Amino acid sequence: MKKNPWFKRKIYGWGWYPATWQGWIVTAVYISLVVFFSLTLDDSASTNDFSFTFLIPVMLLTIVFIRIAFRTGESPKWQWGEKKKK
Repeated sequence: MKKNPWFKRKIYGWGWYPATWQGWIVTAVYISLVVFFSLTLDDSASTNDFSFTFLIPVMLLTIVFIRIAFRTGESPKWQWGEKKKK
């Protein structure tokens, strides 16, 4: 386990949630950039415009976000609730 992880493992399912201010900043920047790219779209946008102005940037942002969470957070694993004490 990493010292003071930015992201902690979820209790139910697979993934992380922000646990420190650094994790919250990374999450806020990710959400802000996704909203920014969604605002660049309009009703007359072609499929090509949609791909290059929204889909590809959001996919790249998501990959970067997951890599940051993986490197600065606890190791992910599937779990369903707290471990039972024996």
